[in-house]
Amino acid sequence: MSDFFGLGYLALMIVSFLSATILPVGSEPLFIAMIVAKFDPVYVITIASIFNTLGGMTNYFLGRLGRIDLVMKYLKVKKEKLYKLQKWVIKYGALLSLLTWLPWVGDPLAAVLGVMRVNPWLVFLLMLLSKTVRYIILWYLTDRTIQLF
Repeated sequence: MSDFFGLGYLALMIVSFLSATILPVGSEPLFIAMIVAKFDPVYVITIASIFNTLGGMTNYFLGRLGRIDLVMKYLKVKKEKLYKLQKWVIKYGALLSLLTWLPWVGDPLAAVLGVMRVNPWLVFLLMLLSKTVRYIILWYLTDRTIQLF
C-alpha cells in the first residue's frame, strides 16, 4: 500500500509541475482524487504547491532568458496578450505574482514577470503563497463535499 501512496505523490509532483508549464492539463483533478483517496492532505497541499510553483518559475526564467518565442510557442500566447501583460507588470509589479495560479493568464504572466526582470525571490514567494492558498481552498471544498456524502 505504501508503494501506491509513493507513486501517488510522485505523480502529483510531475503533474503539478507540468500543469504550470507546457501541458494544457490541470493538477486539480489528481489533487482532488488524492484527497478523496485519503492521502495526507498536508503532503498533498505541500507537494502540489511547491511543484506548481517550480513550474511557474520555469516560465519566469524562460521569460528572463528573453525566450518570448518559446513562451508564445509553448504557452500559445499571442504577442498582443504579452504586451497587455507587460503593461500590467509595469503598473503592479511583483504583486501580479499572486495571479499566476489563474488559468490561461498565469503561465504567460509568470514569463512576462521574467522578461520585466521582476525580483525572482519576491515572485517566488508571492507565487508560492497564492498557489498554496488555492490548494488549501480546493482541499477545504473537497473535504466539505466528501462529508456531505
